[in-house]
Amino acid sequence: MKKTGLLHSEISHVIAKMGHRDSLVIGDCGLPIPAHVQRIDLALTAGVPGFIETLRVVLTELQMEEAWIAAELSAAGSPIYSQFMETIGGVPVHELPHDGVKKLIAERAVAVVRTGECTPYANVILQSGVTF
Repeated sequence: MKKTGLLHSEISHVIAKMGHRDSLVIGDCGLPIPAHVQRIDLALTAGVPGFIETLRVVLTELQMEEAWIAAELSAAGSPIYSQFMETIGGVPVHELPHDGVKKLIAERAVAVVRTGECTPYANVILQSGVTF
């Protein structure tokens, strides 16, 4: 049994298979997920697990070089936005209209991790980097 870090086997497996510039999405419970993209459904009930706590755990294993979020999340002044920015540190973040985020997910995501988050636009596309 794995002792620390990310214990969810499906998420850990997806991250282990990712290469440079592959994209993993962490989404709220309402994010539409294209049929061709792997869905890893963590949603148990409204708010559980949350977006930020899921992001924090994923980032213990994923080397991230860039991220994309919906401009609507920052425009709304959501506490999730400030927590997100604090969690990712100095990683470059690109903002797109929500429809642009959904289009990018369809084009680039290897998997979407669906959380129980109910905050509108609490979705992020994480682009993997390299550790060397």
